[in-house]
Amino acid sequence: MADPPPPRAPDTIVRAAGAVLWRDGARGPEVALVHRPRYDDWSFPKGKLVQDEHVVLAAVREVEEETGVPTRLGRRLPTSTYPKDDRLKRVDYWSARGAVAAGPAFTPNSEVDELAWLPVPDAAGRLTYPHDAGLLSAFAAGPLRTRPLVIVRHGSAGEKARWGDADELRPLDERGRTEASGLAAVLAAFGPARVISSATVRCLGTVLPYARLICAGVVADRAFTIGETAPDRARARLLDLVADGAPALVCTHGEIVAELVTALCGQSGEEVPEDPGLRKGEFWVAHLAFEDGRVAALERHAPPAAL
Repeated sequence: MADPPPPRAPDTIVRAAGAVLWRDGARGPEVALVHRPRYDDWSFPKGKLVQDEHVVLAAVREVEEETGVPTRLGRRLPTSTYPKDDRLKRVDYWSARGAVAAGPAFTPNSEVDELAWLPVPDAAGRLTYPHDAGLLSAFAAGPLRTRPLVIVRHGSAGEKARWGDADELRPLDERGRTEASGLAAVLAAFGPARVISSATVRCLGTVLPYARLICAGVVADRAFTIGETAPDRARARLLDLVADGAPALVCTHGEIVAELVTALCGQSGEEVPEDPGLRKGEFWVAHLAFEDGRVAALERHAPPAAL
């Protein structure tokens, strides 16, 4: 499984993001390579993060800017780190597909003047840099088609001890509302999913902006609700969602998150992360192979407001 991106890199590291964008072709998958006239090279679409831009949003933005294809992120791929102009450059990559059947046509410009869709063997021969060749190999070695299962811990909701009403009614505070608003676009980068939440106001509020963005409803589920569930029940419900075969997003509580991640890794025979828990507003994305529901990649992210 790919290492998760760090919350934020020091100034000595140039952060960038991109994707191996692919489509179905007559001879198998075809990947998109871009030519940059400034360097006269062929590589995968990528670009630098803008200030405190979330790395997920940077990947989607850069791919669309360089290829004209609105993108949906799939499986996390290995990170490339290499020296660049006396600094270290880190590029986080995903596998990606077009989010719509047909996007705007590619328009050459001064930054990218050619776009080529090539079968994997042909792309390997066209790429300029060894680290890109390694990235292509990692892409080709994993499952092409995956679906996301997202586990979100609710955003900041003040202090429980200072809340004088029923705990299920405790709402997000100002920071939590900001986190929820920022999460919507980041979560949408992985595509639409069924939205399932703990039956508490703070969890429902965390996923509501995302649900509105993708025009979906939110289902409150007691199996993920603190005070109404047990570890076995929460784990079993999550594995039901895995077996169901559809993309899903679950918003729950800190006491339950580690149980869910452990169960998810266990059913795939994967090593459990050293810290499977989440801070408030953070989320895991498990990319599950369509064929058998096994975890093909697992990544952890902070909400944009916390970067």
